Amino acid sequence: MNLGRTNGEPAVPPHRGAALAALAAAQFTVMLATSIVNVALPQIRSGVGLSDGGTTWVVNAYGLAFGALLLAGGRAGDLLGRRRLLIAGLAVFAGASLAAGLADSPGPLIAARVVQGAGAAAVAPAALALTMDLFPPGPGRGRALGVWGAVSGAGGASGVLLGGVLTQAWGWPRVFHAVALGALLVLVAVAALVPRPAGRGAGRFDLLGTASVTLALTCLVWALTSARAVGWTDTGVLAALLGAVVLLVLFVLVERRRPDALIPPRMFTTGRIAAGNVLMALLGSVWIALFFFLPLYQQQVLGMSPLATGAGQLPLAAANMLGALLAPRLSGRIGARATLTGGLLVEAAGLLWLSRMSADGSYLLDVLGPSILVGLGLSIGFVQLTALAVDGVPREDAGLAGGLVNTTRQVGGVIGLAALATLAGSVTTHAAAHQSPPEALTSGYRAAFAVSAAILAATALLALPLTRPARRPRGALPAEAPPSGAPVETPSQAGRATDRTPAARPGTA
Repeated sequence: MNLGRTNGEPAVPPHRGAALAALAAAQFTVMLATSIVNVALPQIRSGVGLSDGGTTWVVNAYGLAFGALLLAGGRAGDLLGRRRLLIAGLAVFAGASLAAGLADSPGPLIAARVVQGAGAAAVAPAALALTMDLFPPGPGRGRALGVWGAVSGAGGASGVLLGGVLTQAWGWPRVFHAVALGALLVLVAVAALVPRPAGRGAGRFDLLGTASVTLALTCLVWALTSARAVGWTDTGVLAALLGAVVLLVLFVLVERRRPDALIPPRMFTTGRIAAGNVLMALLGSVWIALFFFLPLYQQQVLGMSPLATGAGQLPLAAANMLGALLAPRLSGRIGARATLTGGLLVEAAGLLWLSRMSADGSYLLDVLGPSILVGLGLSIGFVQLTALAVDGVPREDAGLAGGLVNTTRQVGGVIGLAALATLAGSVTTHAAAHQSPPEALTSGYRAAFAVSAAILAATALLALPLTRPARRPRGALPAEAPPSGAPVETPSQAGRATDRTPAARPGTA
């Protein structure tokens, strides 16, 4: 996937501001669908007769299809035309959202969420690539990516509040109907405002690689989710885990031999992209789980209404935006490495605080304070790791690097949710023998947050050796500001010794 210009596309089309607004709205809609269902999960569960594992799949089905197909969606946009794929993806997304709102049983609902995630996987990379095409490298592109990042954060935060309002006022189906309407409006705006490219890219689609990695992730998440109900020694669970391993090995073998591989092996030998993606996967593993467990605790234990639950997430969203604003200043003063480590530790502290919640607690004592810490640390971590994952990448691989880090975050979140939901369910089941239902549920949530805090603390320690400044290879892409505008600690900024290397001299990069 190439996020720069493709052959025949206009360099600087007119009315770029309006086109950017339409593309940013597409990203907003995709991010909205990630979080808008969380507050409605208890009502969805009772409305269509979902089991505990099925409730997790309402979130996982979307996230798995979205994350597994992001790279494939980006490559398809390069080959078939980005604007065309964006419009098609929005149409699929809107239709699946409408179908989800009309579902009256678990099967159609989860199937609709899978198709919705597939549509989102076409929308997100195509919209980002078109944004990069609209704005050539320079301050204009940095501002455009800043808008993109702000909209992404606003979509996730708005989903929780909007989901609460719609669920309480009109019921959970209206959550999906609102998303469908929004997607249709964005589709009309894109068709009217985004210029039509004149040409397409060249190459072939890596069908075997895409199929193998998608099936591998499906087997893995299904095993993690099912193990909670049937146990880890169940034949089906073990078979799914074995299938995931075999398919992942097949994917690696396929990617090493194909000239048009979905993920070329060179992506993991360039700059520090491997470190950025490993750390992003770990950070992502607690990301979706946080927004899954916290609303459930607020509603099922504290007894808050859907509207109050959504409003209760606003401090976390505000802290998230504040963290994005602080990240550039902190990075400039203390360095990107220290900023990243500090952000991860701040989030770990917030999660550890959440692991102390009680069944007879309150929002002010058990949710508000840790939410602010988690929001600050989460945004700082995402900003710095996004920058790290594209630092030192050659220009021709810049778009693929951006798609890869978003895929890593999304898939890491899906796997993390499956694992942490299994843990929380097991703890709750054992605690139910001698605790009241609210106390048993709280025990499960505490365990999930405690493990999440441990993962983040380990990630912070791992970041220290993995983010050491590295020499930039000849012809590498100078680091650009991530969506929030945070500066990247490039090798030339990290120390004078690196400045004296040939790669850092003017005219050699």
